[in-house]
Parts: sequence; structure tokens; C-alpha cells
Amino acid sequence: MTDIILIRHGETDWNRVRRMQGHLDISLNAHGRLQARALAAALADEPFDAIYASDLQRARDTAHAIATAHHKQVKIDAALRERCYGAFEGLMYDEISAHYPEAFAQWRARDPHARFPEGERSAETLHEFSLRAVAAVTHLAHQHQGGKIIIVTHGGVLDCIYRAAHGMDLLEPREFDMKNAAINRLHWRDSALHVTQWSQVTHLTHFDMATLDEIDRQA
Repeated sequence: MTDIILIRHGETDWNRVRRMQGHLDISLNAHGRLQARALAAALADEPFDAIYASDLQRARDTAHAIATAHHKQVKIDAALRERCYGAFEGLMYDEISAHYPEAFAQWRARDPHARFPEGERSAETLHEFSLRAVAAVTHLAHQHQGGKIIIVTHGGVLDCIYRAAHGMDLLEPREFDMKNAAINRLHWRDSALHVTQWSQVTHLTHFDMATLDEIDRQA
């Protein structure tokens, strides 16, 4: 069995205004940096074997705050990146709806095989992204059997992992939280993921620190 602490990065300015990030490399804002410090304090007395992060700086910097308190190095894994949204990236909700109404409707409907228009990068389908995200997390869990790891990643990855652990279809509406800097705990056991705690934010509410849910929950 492997214990996994799964964390969505701290807040960015784009999270706050509901601008699509995807693979764009957006930094934490001041609030996000405070959230990262609160995470580090909450996990200061919790031993773990390794900490991994997406290569995007919002995840990397959140992980670094935790790792520093334990005198560990963050291991970077690009497979933990957010989904690539193609031409949606960098746009606000209403801009996506106005410029790409059909693709926007497919996104809102969680069409697993819809590929959005190409932008600076080629978009991933939800199905492709889910395969990547689940494979990345389970690969790391398999590598650390019998131990504990921390993975700092993105809201879309959390969505895929929660669904995989609960046997949820990608089409099902999301009714679970994916908050910035919340602590989520899972076990990897018998080649399956099992959620033991989800969206724990005591370390944030203790400091009266609000935390945002993922963009698709705010419509």
C-alpha cells in the first residue's frame, strides 16, 4: 500500500478571475503563496518519502514550500500537468463562449472525446487527459509501495483521480470540491486508488484564508 497526499496548487490571479490556465505557466499570487506556507506548516510534522510536482510553476512553487520544511527536493513530473485546452487557454469564460460556442458547450457537457480548437498547443480530449493523469499518479504510487508521497498538481488531475477512485464516469457532473491548497488523502492498494479524506482545509480556515474551487464549479 502507498499513502498519497494529493494537493492542488495555491491560488493564482487567473483562478480568481476565472481565466483558463491549462498549460500556460501562471505563478501563484500573494494569497497562493500564503496558502503554500499554510500547507507547509500543516504538513511540517508529517513524514513522507518524496514530493512530486507538475513542472508548471504554480504547482512547483506550492510543492517547494512543503519540501523546504522537510529539507527535501521537489521531483518534477510533466505528466502531472493540467489538461491542455488548446485555444481556450488564456481566455475568460465568456470569451470562450463567444468565440467557440460549440466547443464551449462540449466542454460544459464534459464530452470525453471532444477536441477543442488548436491554439499555441494542441488540445487534449478529456479521455486522453484522464488516461495521462491517472497513469502518472498510479505510476508514482507503484514506485513508492509501502511508503508515503506528496503530489502537487492541478484541479483537472484531482478531478480525474477522484473519479478513478470512485468508479465515476467522466460524463457525470462534478459534485465534489477541488479547492486550491486543500489536502486530499488516498491509498494505492491492490492496484486501485481509495480516497480516505478529501478537501481538508482546516489549515486554511484556521488563518481565515478563503480558498477557491476549480473554474468549472463556479459557473
